Amino acid sequence: MRIGIPQETKNRETRVALTPDGARALAEAGHDVRVESGAGAAAFLPDREYEAAGARIVSTTDAWDADLVLKVKEPLEHEYGLLRDNVLFTFLHLAANGPLAAALVAARTTAFSYDTVQLDDGSLPLLTPMSAVAGRLATLEGGHHLLSPQGGRGVLIAGAPGVPGARVVVIGGGVAGSHALAQAVGMGADAVVIDLDQGRLEALAEAHGDAVRTVVSTPEAIEREALEADLVIGAVLVPGHRAPTVLSREAVMRMRPGAVLVDIAIDQGGCFEVSRPTTHDEPVFSVGDVQVYCVTNMPGAVGATSTAALTHATLPYVRALAGGWESAVKADPALARGLNTDAGTVRYPAVATAFPDLPAGPPAAPVPDGR
Repeated sequence: MRIGIPQETKNRETRVALTPDGARALAEAGHDVRVESGAGAAAFLPDREYEAAGARIVSTTDAWDADLVLKVKEPLEHEYGLLRDNVLFTFLHLAANGPLAAALVAARTTAFSYDTVQLDDGSLPLLTPMSAVAGRLATLEGGHHLLSPQGGRGVLIAGAPGVPGARVVVIGGGVAGSHALAQAVGMGADAVVIDLDQGRLEALAEAHGDAVRTVVSTPEAIEREALEADLVIGAVLVPGHRAPTVLSREAVMRMRPGAVLVDIAIDQGGCFEVSRPTTHDEPVFSVGDVQVYCVTNMPGAVGATSTAALTHATLPYVRALAGGWESAVKADPALARGLNTDAGTVRYPAVATAFPDLPAGPPAAPVPDGR
């Protein structure tokens, strides 16, 4: 099979969909691996390492002209003309991206999204490594923007002898939220985590002891904690769906001057009412006296780490797709749930619900209950 790896074009995206070791594994299995020239350079993976692994270095067009295209981030508008009726495997977050959903349907692309590949227990094996990275980065970036030169409150997350650390509130105790929380605790913050799941809160309390205060999620509790926070990290996820809004604009306007919001859920539309996508070049905007950070490709800031972690997670699924996507989805319900579009139809229920004007087909596998 011809397997193409284009260069990522999103702002400051340093990841690439496959490491040279991953390319070697596919080439040794007999596949024609095509890597766009320079695709790995930002992750310090030069073309020569891919060539040594058995891949061919090709143009943009040749990387997309493959039976299976592997990417990290969703195709951008200027890439829509490169879409075709082949297989695409990448992060899509389609429920928050109508134009891309329509473009994939029009191109008749068989599109699998990393973020909807889901095991029977509800876990997301391909989203998990990037969520962990984004969670850690959320606390680091939030701490950076709390600094006075960045327009923040001038509060150090770790505090100082005799001075308490910053109040960091994490909304959502899943993978991203738990990693953000662990980073905050490790840096010495006065940490709070809010979640709907009492069992999850108990697990986080057991992991961190007195270093964390747990709060059961209600709209009133979220607003109360946000108003006392220096840094609020939104890590709310409903797999495959647009993120729910958990903090209103009116509440944000009443937060402490110089406070910071970081919205990890921005790929899925964002969980703060004020959220809108930002880039690594211009990561924040102001709402009243609050700084809001909504970078849509946070793990791209650490491309070497993220590329390795992503390849480790995706390679078994890539191997399966390279053997034929129809047989792959029949053999693996988790991968089947990753199918978002095929043959001019939407195949993922939440995306079909979000965009009822697009033609829809049956899901390739049922989504686990309790998502």
